[in-house]
Amino acid sequence: MRTIQMTLDDDLVKAVDRVSQELRTTRSAFTRKALREALARYNLEQLEQKHCRGYKQFPVTHDEFSVWETEQDWGEK
Repeated sequence: MRTIQMTLDDDLVKAVDRVSQELRTTRSAFTRKALREALARYNLEQLEQKHCRGYKQFPVTHDEFSVWETEQDWGEK
């Protein structure tokens, strides 16, 4: 693990300290978790954008998924 120095707004530090105390964790642990969640969100957004670009480049055809229509089970038997 590395120690880094960051510049943050005073109100942000106060909010992080307040929430960290409520969660009974440290400022560092809280920040690590927040950064990991932000990175995961970013990665998911990148995958979604890649997905959208793929469907724009290769749009779904009218009958592309019709083969699965007979496989639907809505539990109404």
